[in-house]
Amino acid sequence: MANITPFRALRPAKELASRIASLPYDVMDSEEARVLTKNNPYSFLRVTKSEVDIGVNVDTHSRQVYEKARDNLEAFIVQGFLQQDSEPYFYIYRQQMGEHVQIGLVATASVDEYENNKIKKHELTRPDKEQDRVEHIQLTKAQTGAVFLTYRADTVIEAIINRCIAKPPVYDFAGEDKVRHTLYVVDSPVDISAIQMAFAAVPTMYIADGHHRSAAAARVRELCRKNNPNHTGEEEYNRFLAVIFPHDMMKIMDYNRVVTDLNGVTLADFLDTVKEQFLVEKSMEPVKPVKARQFGMYISGQWYKLSAKPELYGAANPEDNLDVSVLQRQLLAPVLGILDPRTDKRINFVGGIRGMQELERLVDSAKYVVAFSMYPTSIEELMEIADAGKIMPPKSTWFEPKLRDAMAVHLI
Repeated sequence: MANITPFRALRPAKELASRIASLPYDVMDSEEARVLTKNNPYSFLRVTKSEVDIGVNVDTHSRQVYEKARDNLEAFIVQGFLQQDSEPYFYIYRQQMGEHVQIGLVATASVDEYENNKIKKHELTRPDKEQDRVEHIQLTKAQTGAVFLTYRADTVIEAIINRCIAKPPVYDFAGEDKVRHTLYVVDSPVDISAIQMAFAAVPTMYIADGHHRSAAAARVRELCRKNNPNHTGEEEYNRFLAVIFPHDMMKIMDYNRVVTDLNGVTLADFLDTVKEQFLVEKSMEPVKPVKARQFGMYISGQWYKLSAKPELYGAANPEDNLDVSVLQRQLLAPVLGILDPRTDKRINFVGGIRGMQELERLVDSAKYVVAFSMYPTSIEELMEIADAGKIMPPKSTWFEPKLRDAMAVHLI
């Protein structure tokens, strides 16, 4: 069963929602955050990327930064920018990006179910990123960013959600990226009970995005439990903030790769090696793969379409048949020397929302030498791998649209 609970969300004053709600902390660097906050004193990035209010040379993982996040959050509350609901509610978060619409339930999920693998994972976490979230949660006493969960679509849940969004929303605005964000409050005890009962019949939920946030929530729970002699298991720190979408509403985009050098191999030799593993065609246009087992490659001002040879697939483990795995196994590791893409500084990852032009820009800038465009991993592949208890390669999925932070904050 999926044990979800309503909570008393800390959320923006209605007239400030569009100015407070911000993109997640981990889709931008500090410089980009400074640009976004320069003329917006209400931006929630002042909490999630609080280095914007400190000098440019500050260590973003220093205690000073986390203390500033705490101070800024407290200031937002004191000034009335953020207000906490008087009772625990569920919330429904609707997003529209172009023609794509996704509607998710905002709730708190169980740390116990995360630890017992009833909420299934598909990625490894990095200790430094996990620790960053632990520090942020501990100092602010809040979970400011939601974990993106999914479940196999259910008609009973769909009917309840549709009933709940028949009334007017509390927020409805478009961001600078043209994505529309709409939030509804589910305050009816009948609807709250119906939602909990319907999710109790859901056997499994999956982490789509937010492995570091969920892992940090579990670590913070353990620290709080040790420091609370009266721990009951009902405290808010036993749960973590989540937005839960049915799988058939999920939009996964390509997650592309750029590499700084050819590992000492000449361009001619590199192209010959690529041709040993892939069918290679030059292209006059940027190559955005239109099906699985197809890749684009941009190098030295030229695009190529790569079609993987059939023998590269057919592995027993589902994760080994992902396009990202084949590229890693056949080219990135043996030829370019990228043995661990989680830690190697010579590789970077570019979300598909930035387009093929961004890959061209990065390579043409000479910061990178070669770029690979990918076909998106499917949500069905993600769930199959999680069900098998396996781990996907890093940076296998890029979900869009991104959830806005501050639509609902969970205080612990």
